[in-house]
Amino acid sequence: MTVQADLAPAESKHEILRDVFGFDGFRRGQEAVVDDLLAGRHTLAVMPTGAGKSLCFQVPALARPGLTVVVSPLVALMENQVAALQLAGVAAVTINSGRSRQENVDAWLRVRAGEVSLLYMSPERLMTDRMLQALAALPIGLIVVDESHCISQWGHSFRPEYRDLEQLRVRFPDIPIGAFTATADAETRSDIVQRLFGGRAEVHVAGFDRPNIRPGIDGKAGVEKQVGACVAERQAPSGLVSARPRGGAGGLRRGGAARGRRARRVPGMGGAARAARGGWPVSRSKAGRPPNAWGWMHCT
Repeated sequence: MTVQADLAPAESKHEILRDVFGFDGFRRGQEAVVDDLLAGRHTLAVMPTGAGKSLCFQVPALARPGLTVVVSPLVALMENQVAALQLAGVAAVTINSGRSRQENVDAWLRVRAGEVSLLYMSPERLMTDRMLQALAALPIGLIVVDESHCISQWGHSFRPEYRDLEQLRVRFPDIPIGAFTATADAETRSDIVQRLFGGRAEVHVAGFDRPNIRPGIDGKAGVEKQVGACVAERQAPSGLVSARPRGGAGGLRRGGAARGRRARRVPGMGGAARAARGGWPVSRSKAGRPPNAWGWMHCT
């Protein structure tokens, strides 16, 4: 379904990809999603983690006129993407509970002044009458729902707060909406399309395979030695070891599981607090952050 006809020049997507993000070409599956959003079509994209989902809406956000509003369920994800965009010179901000009131006010003033290209918010903060009325007065060019499987009762991470997002197509009938997720089976995809788009949208499924990930299961028998051996045999410059509960990561580190490598425990705190402590690296490669429910050990 096409809901807006204002298009930027077709060649601008390649200029943005090269000049802003430093890539010479799109990965498999990315360009078709970008083209649908540039054409103003409601779009659902199912792509594996690491396939470049965020680029699929960030390029149209910079190519299309107006503000792009990005809905994300996790503060850590918002903080990571905004930090990476800012490093690339993109005017992006987030308004979230992990920031002080003054920081959020300052961010909103920039949005209202037209100084921002991408605004990241949680569904709870977006779907208030006050925020929706304020956004309705601004030139919105694109709305993005990240982790869109959360809207479906069939999804693995259903969040009731996401159901309110069904109102977006009514509140902003002339604005294209892009929905992104890494995992959604046919039933979940159908539910997303019905609830978020009223049953009409372009759907792109790039698959779920991660050829660079090889899952394996071993029985626990001296877990510190097992993890230590696994870390030692890997030649990568850095890596992550997850443990549950949170304190488990610290125990592995103290127990010598990362012997011969620099290691530090990354507590499961919000993105802003972690950034303030310098506890997690942010780079233009957009390395993902761990979810809050786990303890992690970062080895370098």
